[in-house]
Amino acid sequence: MEEDMDEGQTQKGCMECCVKCLRGIPYPSLIATILLYAGVALFCGCGHEALSGTVTILQNYFEVIRAPGDSLDVFTMIDIIKYVIYGIASAFFVYGILLMVEGFFTSRAIKDLYGDFKITTCGRCVSAWFIMLTYIFMLAWLGVTAFTALPVFMYFNIWTICQNTTVLEGANLCLDPRQFGVVTIGEEKSVCTGSDKFSNMCNSKELDMTFHLFVCALAGAGAAVIAMIHYLMVLSANWAYVKDACKMQKYEDCKSKEEQELHDIHSTRSKERLNAYT
Repeated sequence: MEEDMDEGQTQKGCMECCVKCLRGIPYPSLIATILLYAGVALFCGCGHEALSGTVTILQNYFEVIRAPGDSLDVFTMIDIIKYVIYGIASAFFVYGILLMVEGFFTSRAIKDLYGDFKITTCGRCVSAWFIMLTYIFMLAWLGVTAFTALPVFMYFNIWTICQNTTVLEGANLCLDPRQFGVVTIGEEKSVCTGSDKFSNMCNSKELDMTFHLFVCALAGAGAAVIAMIHYLMVLSANWAYVKDACKMQKYEDCKSKEEQELHDIHSTRSKERLNAYT
C-alpha cells in the first residue's frame, strides 16, 4: 500500500515537473524560430540549386563561356552569391538560437520577478539590441525578397514563351541575355523561338526545375520576412513586460525599505518607552 502511494506521488511529481517545463517554453519565440529556420533553409537550398541550374542553362543553350582569369562575369557573380548563401545559412542558424535563448530568459525574468532571478540593466539593453538588430534583418530580408523576385520574373517570361510555342508559330521571338546584363553588349548569344536550341531548352528539365526552385526560394525569403516580423512583435512585447516589471520591482523595493524603516522606528520607540518605564 505504501509502495503504491510512493509510486503515485512520484508520478504526480514527474507530471508537475513536465507541466512546469512546458509552461516555461516561450511558444511565440519557438514558432518564430521554426518559421525562420524553414524560410532560411528553403531560400538557401533552393536558391543554391537554382543558381546551379542557371549556370547549366547559360552554358548549354546560350553558349556563354566563363571568362578567363579573374575577370568579373556572370559565373563569378553566381559563385559570390553562393558563398553569400552559405554565410546567410550559418549566420541565421546562430541568430535563431540566440533569439530563442533570449526568449527563454525573458520569460523566466517575468515569471520569477520576485525570486532569485532579477532583471538587470544589462538584460534590458540586450533586449533593446535584439529589437534593433531584428528590425535591420527584417529590412535586409525585404531586400533579398525583392532581389529574388527578379529571376522569378525572368524565368516566368521564358517559361511562358515555352508553354505557348504553339500559339506563337510564325512569330520570331528571341531571348537575348544582353537585356538582363548577363553578357556584354558586344556578345550576341540570343536564342530564337524557331531554333533547335530553343526547343531543346523548353523541353529540358533544367528550365522547369530552375524556375520552380526560384519560386521556392522566393517563398523561403517571404517566410523569413514573416519570421522577422513575428520576432519583432515578440521582442517588443517582452520589452514592454520587462519595462513594467522593472518599475514594479523598484516600487516593491521602495515599499519594503519604507516598511523596514517604519519597523525600525517603532522598535526604537518601544525600546525608549521600556527604558523610560524601567
